Amino acid sequence: MVTRTAVAALATCAALLTATGCSSNFDSGDGAVQDKAAQQKLTVLIATSGDAETQAVKAAAAAYAEKSGNSVTVEVAKDMNQQLAQSFAGHKPPDVFYVNSDQFANYAKGGSLYPYGDEIADKDVFSEQLRASFSYDGKLVCLPKDTSTLGLAINTGLWKKAGLTEKDYPKTWAELKSVATKLTGGGVTGLVTSDEYQRLGVFMKEAGGWITDTDQRKMTADSAANVEGLTFVQSLLKSGSMKFAKQVDTSWGGEALGKGKAAMTIEGNWLDGGMKLDYPDVKYAIAPLPAGPAGQGTLAYSNCWGVAKDSKHRAAGVDLVKYLTSAKQQNAFADAFGVMPSRADALKTYAEKHPAAKAWVDGSAYAQGPVTIAGFDKVLSQFNTDLQSLRTADPKKILGDLQRNGEQAIAKGN
Repeated sequence: MVTRTAVAALATCAALLTATGCSSNFDSGDGAVQDKAAQQKLTVLIATSGDAETQAVKAAAAAYAEKSGNSVTVEVAKDMNQQLAQSFAGHKPPDVFYVNSDQFANYAKGGSLYPYGDEIADKDVFSEQLRASFSYDGKLVCLPKDTSTLGLAINTGLWKKAGLTEKDYPKTWAELKSVATKLTGGGVTGLVTSDEYQRLGVFMKEAGGWITDTDQRKMTADSAANVEGLTFVQSLLKSGSMKFAKQVDTSWGGEALGKGKAAMTIEGNWLDGGMKLDYPDVKYAIAPLPAGPAGQGTLAYSNCWGVAKDSKHRAAGVDLVKYLTSAKQQNAFADAFGVMPSRADALKTYAEKHPAAKAWVDGSAYAQGPVTIAGFDKVLSQFNTDLQSLRTADPKKILGDLQRNGEQAIAKGN
């Protein structure tokens, strides 16, 4: 957004409004927009986790509209990726929208996103890992709307029943294997998680590996570190002390934890909402994921706030994003539906208000961000399919296939 302080400049902008989509609004410095001279009608498209998120975003949009004089209509997508693709193709996209990390690079490469990162004065306060994930061709394209990391969720009732205390929370892979074995039996599995890289990838990271290099320009999947990480997971699966959620007739780790089928699971801070809704009487604690040979590791997730390149209200759209990603508003979202702020200043406030989330918060300092490479969503989908058979398959072959598929995707994307 361009700040305007002169009446002449405001008049010029108003005259050009229809042709350029510029805004007569100016930022007060706290995300609030003060001038109401030229009302613009903004549309926002979101993919929501439930009523709490929907209502929180609508309330924030209404507050912005009151401050700015612009009107904001929030729509909930039934199929976010399909609706965005169709709107981009028809050159009639929403002005502001959620962008999934797995689709980000596809949209950026296709020229559908307006890269507004250089217009954000305090962009450095946002998570470095996520800024890297939402950058394309060296430019920050869109701001992460929030963040989530993975931790070790423990059913404290089953933990206590097994004669374990907080001192027994596993800090290493060896300790994880020991307690998982001790907790397994009587219809309970020590560790249950989903059969996808979005969970199992933590073991690759803790072994010192990952799918790509830091710049996401080179595949690093076929490495000894990654083989070590997946081989450790395989050893747990073969022992029976770890199972995938489907193997215990559940859809995800939170359900397994809530139903008492899992003593431990690997999940993010969205677990809070699910447990409160479906299993309010189940007590659990969140511990840091046990360190591997290379130290601590976890994964970070987010969507970003995209602004359409074809929007006729790009400046106002960026203005809205600034408001939605302000420290105050990110903490309001955190209170409303459990996400963690992607801003360091807001995350500090969140940590003070939610001490039980300490492991998730602390994980932000060493978390690995998502892979965001054009065309890579299909590569990761195949990787997840291969991981379903990890118990009996060759980890080195799985990673070799990932390496080859990833290299082909990167070659096409360049």
